[in-house]
Amino acid sequence: MAVEGEESQVTERHGIHMKKLGVIGGLGPMATAYFLQLITQMSDAETDQEHMEILLHSKPRIPDRTRFILGQSRENPLPQMVEIGIDLRSQGAEMIAIPCVTAHYFQKSLEREIGIPILDAIRETVLCLRAAGIRRAGIMGTDGTIESGLFQRALAEEGITSVFPDRLGQQAVMDIIYKEVKAGRPVDFPAFRQVARELYGAGAQAVVLACTELSLVKRDFELGDGFLDVMEVLARKAVLACGRLKERYGCLLSLPGGIR
Repeated sequence: MAVEGEESQVTERHGIHMKKLGVIGGLGPMATAYFLQLITQMSDAETDQEHMEILLHSKPRIPDRTRFILGQSRENPLPQMVEIGIDLRSQGAEMIAIPCVTAHYFQKSLEREIGIPILDAIRETVLCLRAAGIRRAGIMGTDGTIESGLFQRALAEEGITSVFPDRLGQQAVMDIIYKEVKAGRPVDFPAFRQVARELYGAGAQAVVLACTELSLVKRDFELGDGFLDVMEVLARKAVLACGRLKERYGCLLSLPGGIR
């Protein structure tokens, strides 16, 4: 039997208020699962009860964000994301995380329609790059993320130049995301490595894994230094906002380095 006041003692432990995090998931499913793993391993918690409360709605059937942004589909993913966000808010979520970089194209509309803060993975990533003194950042992401200019604008505001793969390199990135990770097939790591090398060769000081599917490449392969994973950045921000962060996750980007 729970002791009266026990929950408040746990949530206020270490002098913090444990806010409830809502997660709009399924974009894609494996990335969402890994996001939850990252949050758990980053949290400074000694017992089950000291972890943050997470409200997750995973809906893989939300229309593809990249296809809509590029005008290849008329199926707008925004209404379904708004519906999920409002439901999460009604269950007590105080802020929302979306482990899908391309979905951040809709962030302002989502925040306006749902009525609670949406954690900004792109802005947080830019702040990490700025803190590391990066002036040229390579971007590996979906066509939708790149065509939308999400990273370009945010980086330019901090005086950071964006470096992108060439046409063949970008196709290789899209194949890794859609034909391999999302499809549950093995990743062509040599292709990934070649794109990263080309970005470094074009002057990038660090490479941003600007798609949550690419986070799974970092999870499964030894990349070395010089890579910043947007999903790790988002998970860290979620823990800082709703829980307590382990000290070793204070810095997510090690320099110099990268795949050679």
